[in-house]
Amino acid sequence: MIIGIDGNEANISQRVGVNTYSYELLKNLRILQDEWKNKHTVIVYLKDKPMEDMPEETRHFKYKVIGGSALWILTKLTPHLFFDKPKCDIFFSPSHYVPPISSIPRICSIMDLGYLEYTDQFRKIDFWQLKIWSAISIFVSKAIIAISNSTKKDIVRHYPLAKDKIYVTPLAYDASKFNTHITDNDVRRVRGRYSIVTDYVLYLGTLKPSKNIGGLVEAFSKIPVPDSGLQLVIAGKKGWLFEPIFEKVKKLGITDRVVFTDFVSEEDKPALIKGARLFVLPSFWEGFGLDALNAMASGVPVVASNTGSLPEVVGEAGVLVNPNDIDSITKGMKEVLLASVTKYNSFMERGLKQAKKFSWEKTARETLKIITSI
Repeated sequence: MIIGIDGNEANISQRVGVNTYSYELLKNLRILQDEWKNKHTVIVYLKDKPMEDMPEETRHFKYKVIGGSALWILTKLTPHLFFDKPKCDIFFSPSHYVPPISSIPRICSIMDLGYLEYTDQFRKIDFWQLKIWSAISIFVSKAIIAISNSTKKDIVRHYPLAKDKIYVTPLAYDASKFNTHITDNDVRRVRGRYSIVTDYVLYLGTLKPSKNIGGLVEAFSKIPVPDSGLQLVIAGKKGWLFEPIFEKVKKLGITDRVVFTDFVSEEDKPALIKGARLFVLPSFWEGFGLDALNAMASGVPVVASNTGSLPEVVGEAGVLVNPNDIDSITKGMKEVLLASVTKYNSFMERGLKQAKKFSWEKTARETLKIITSI
């Protein structure tokens, strides 16, 4: 079988969310090559040449670069899938966007459908692109891969006719990066780079309304400052409609207690997480919540929303809070920050145990099984 895959989400330098998912899938499919190379060939379609850290090309795992940018899927990819020789038997897009027209079966991945619930948190052009193209992808795909049971339920609720073709493959973490063996020297290096001078509470993710960072800032402002100090580190690149976050920090008078790092490189991310006293993800919704899992794998307690997929990811290992209730977020953070040594260590141990349930290799193997069964 010749399997075509859209690799563009993975082929960028600043990977977050769906980019990390796409990259890890490709990397682990390549790692598992000995299991499938006698049966399949994988062709990864790109609009730019593969970056240096993309999986190495082999006889069975190949890249095909098709130049172009605007409307690439429609103007470049779609014609190639019709006329390529040899022709793909199936095409997989690890995102919401598959070619709307194709002579071969297609499979898409759906991260979440939060944009249908919180339309005001998206720019109009982003909202309509997501809504229309996702609906088309869900309709034309022979199979739909959801990254959590929560996302699967949302797909069924909005698109009930798709219920019999949805599969769930949870995301995972890279155990070689996120673990308890990160050195104190690495933590000190990263703290120095981002001017972190005390214990800190960490948020890591794109700055956009769905993440409820404004609510986190307000909840943090209600936590008494210990003598040793406590900072809130907001790490991540600017997404959209992020200006109110900066305005709220100024309005609450806590500018000196909040650190904005902007985008954090893959090199710095493990140490930044490991050095945190607490990781907080108070999102209104999440398709999965990768960095909450990364934090647990690093031995850092997690406070997360009790909505969307986060209860699946965190389980009973962390503290779940109501993202619409500032006092609930504050109380959740205090439960960890003021915990005894014994209780704090219990959070760490439960998080490590929960993280072991997730594996990128397992996700890649299950994804390949779905693709080849269609």
